Amino acid sequence: MFINLEHLGLAVRDLDAATDLYTRLLGVAPYKKEHVTSEAVDTVFFQVGGSKVELLAGTSPDSPITRYLEKKPEGIHHVAFEVEDIRAEMARLRAEGFTLLNEEPKRGADNKLFCFVHPKTAAGVLVELCQSIRD
Repeated sequence: MFINLEHLGLAVRDLDAATDLYTRLLGVAPYKKEHVTSEAVDTVFFQVGGSKVELLAGTSPDSPITRYLEKKPEGIHHVAFEVEDIRAEMARLRAEGFTLLNEEPKRGADNKLFCFVHPKTAAGVLVELCQSIRD
């Protein structure tokens, strides 16, 4: 079950400059900066009401964000929804005909498991499912 809009992911080239810009724009400082080795990405999170804004910058040429920015301008990269049970949602979406970019959920930033729905099957939008990791 989808719970809420968890965050908007914004692809940026210069994480420090974007962090400064969004700090001034949103009027709040980020609450977390984190490196995700598996995706070769640095992230910065801002809390905005009940949702978040995530800035993403690639840290290597083979990072998905670096490759994305080779073809597209900075801006909205994905929309993320929090789900109750990521594996159940992945199975449900596959049964509904959606193509997932991950066979299994991955561990990501902000203590989440995540997977992506291919934009070709989601009206051109890269959709992320995320579930908080319960230790």
